Amino acid sequence: MKATLERIFSSFVTTIVLLLLYGFGLAVATFIEKYHGTAAAKAMIYYSPLFFLLQFLLVVNFIVIAIKYQYCKLHRWGLMIVHTSFIIILLGALTSFQFGEEGILHIREGEATDQMSVRQGDLTTFHTLPFTVELVKFTLTRYPGSASPSSYESELLVHIDGQTRRERVFMNNVLDEKGYRLFQASYDPDEKGTVLSVNRDVAGRNITYTGYLLLVIGLILSLVGKNSRFMALSRRLKELRSVAQSATMMIALLALSVSVNAKEETSSMLDAVQKYAVSPEHAAKFGALPIQSHSGRMMPINTFSSEILRKLHKSDKIGNLNSDQFLLSLLSMPDMWMRVPFIALSNKELANYYDLTDGECAYLQAFDNKGDYKLQQKLEEAYNKMPAERTRFDKDLLKLDEQINIFHQLINYQMLNLFPKEDDPNHKWYASGDDLSGFAGKDSMFVSRIMGWYLAEVQDALQGGDWSKADEVIGMISTYQQAKNKTLDISPKKIETELKYNKMDMFRWCKIGYLILGGLMLVLSFAMLFKQQRWMKAGLWILGIGVLGVFFFHMYGMGMRWYIAGYAPWSNSYETMVYVAWATVLAGLLFVRRSTVTFALATLFGGIILFVSGLNWMDPEINPLVPVLKSPWLMFHVAVIVAAYGFFGISCLIGLTNLVMTSIAGKKNTELLKARVKELTIVNEMALWVGLALMTIGTFLGAVWANESWGRYWGWDPKETWALITMVVYAVVVHLHLVRRWYSDWLFNLCSVVAFSSVLMTFFGVNYFLSGMHSYGQNDNVHGIFTYLYIAGAVVIILGILSRIGYNKTKEE
Repeated sequence: MKATLERIFSSFVTTIVLLLLYGFGLAVATFIEKYHGTAAAKAMIYYSPLFFLLQFLLVVNFIVIAIKYQYCKLHRWGLMIVHTSFIIILLGALTSFQFGEEGILHIREGEATDQMSVRQGDLTTFHTLPFTVELVKFTLTRYPGSASPSSYESELLVHIDGQTRRERVFMNNVLDEKGYRLFQASYDPDEKGTVLSVNRDVAGRNITYTGYLLLVIGLILSLVGKNSRFMALSRRLKELRSVAQSATMMIALLALSVSVNAKEETSSMLDAVQKYAVSPEHAAKFGALPIQSHSGRMMPINTFSSEILRKLHKSDKIGNLNSDQFLLSLLSMPDMWMRVPFIALSNKELANYYDLTDGECAYLQAFDNKGDYKLQQKLEEAYNKMPAERTRFDKDLLKLDEQINIFHQLINYQMLNLFPKEDDPNHKWYASGDDLSGFAGKDSMFVSRIMGWYLAEVQDALQGGDWSKADEVIGMISTYQQAKNKTLDISPKKIETELKYNKMDMFRWCKIGYLILGGLMLVLSFAMLFKQQRWMKAGLWILGIGVLGVFFFHMYGMGMRWYIAGYAPWSNSYETMVYVAWATVLAGLLFVRRSTVTFALATLFGGIILFVSGLNWMDPEINPLVPVLKSPWLMFHVAVIVAAYGFFGISCLIGLTNLVMTSIAGKKNTELLKARVKELTIVNEMALWVGLALMTIGTFLGAVWANESWGRYWGWDPKETWALITMVVYAVVVHLHLVRRWYSDWLFNLCSVVAFSSVLMTFFGVNYFLSGMHSYGQNDNVHGIFTYLYIAGAVVIILGILSRIGYNKTKEE
């Protein structure tokens, strides 16, 4: 019996099986949470005895294997430290679970308490703190002119050991007292009370942080250590190249044809409004005026007009008009634009039901002959439904209603928040169509009439071609803004930079550059598989230099966006996609000396990611950060974890390439293709090791951020859980080589492709299909992307079968 147990626990098969069970359990828990709530998921999976047992068995499995294979004697220090750190982290989590305290302090202004409420299942109990906390004042600061919170802060008096101290607690600024940590969590609706989360976990925190530190050290050693798997792979790659001069090659991996149907509007009304186009020079002056967005951010009108045109028309141009020309044309000729079918409408059922133009409809088509709003009845029905019960028709109806409302507000001079009110306590700017009762005297006269005057001058200029008077009125608006803005620091340099950023449209050019250069590199690599010539090598060098230039241009664009927004540009889906594209190309550059194929694939993949980021369902709008995101830990967490996605993406593409080459292997090219597959498989595994290291570090940096922001490392939020699942999935893939009777290049490459589905689930699926703190709500346009993913899944299955047949043939030969 003892020998049997030892054989089982010292088996790498046991390791793989336990990891798969662990990942499967975590995945099931996220769906239990969606349908039955967090408490059910914790009771059934996360905090269940079986799950604790599974983690304990993983620890035992590693200890027995480490003893059996004498990792210490072999100086496998990176491996030992990494796995030991996981044991310490689990020990820290267990300590926190058993001995840590978590609760809530709810205090109203002028009140004091030492009672912390603790939730235990369905019961709420109270624990007495060794000090008393009194709330002097709660302050909620909003972004200027917006209802969105910028920060919230509690000014406290802490009565402890006969002394009283004044302290401040706000998001990402924690109060430590006698082992208890107080975090700003929430506030009362009337803004007269605060909700502080309280955490006491000194031992658990110290153990866990020690584990995190050892983890980083171990992962670094695993990549650079002399006896590490990563360095062994690097040496094997060099040996392969010395045996057979490794020619870079490529197969026709995917015959991807992206057909972009740039439908030109041909309606007679659009032709008519384009005949009276605003002067581009004057439109640029109008676009340079600062405006306050709905979220309180100060930006040029050019940014606002681009956002409006994308919302209404799903494009940044309409006909021959740029966004500034469009907005001015709409404002000065509203009667004509009401009849132009340009409002994007993708739902044919909706178009047929309301007798609207299919594809694009006009504003007036939403009203009947009596002037009644056609959409009203169905809109009320849609709003009375729970969000989960709304049909596709309902969702597209709500979207169309939003577009109609935007048009309506614009022609009534709303949304254009051009005019500051110098004594406004919220630093709000107003539009001419807003309630201007707060303005008095000349200010009231100016703000209420200037837009009418200005648009009259625009209309005259459209007829006569003299834009000087319209330019003068813009100058008057600018002068008024400068004179009346007493509180907001509007940087002309930032406005100018944002205008430059909008005009350059850098990420679109980077997309084109990556796709063209990456495609050409793949063609040359494929040609060099059969015949090598000097001009081909020279061509690869030239293309590589071109990619490097586009890469730095890409980085410059992200730097501009960082400067404009004031925070690292990876806080939403669009920015993250742009950063993933950059990180993917960076990963390719790191492998360029080992494999030009990898570099070419990374470049092409970077272009594809930028293509996806430019789709209509991605919103490139720059918005102010919510308070919890204003943390340096977040910046590091997202930067590292998203960089891992780039390496995983490269691994997926290399895996696909190897599967295709294995599928087409024949008698004449068997040896050549086998050598190339072996070489790329090594590069693939090296990319996976880097990606897994970054993913692991990034995930636990996120845990540090969570602990420093609201007092807990891990809340089993679906996004956190799927990040852990991705770690487990890729850990299984990189450990496959340990089970020799299973392992083959074919299996490894197939698994590296399939594993990427966990990345897609973490990045897309959780955000739109699971509930949680990181969820943005299901995006109605995302279903199209997932249709492509289903097709891709079918392709991978077919390719897996064909490659297995080809692999069996090569084995027979």
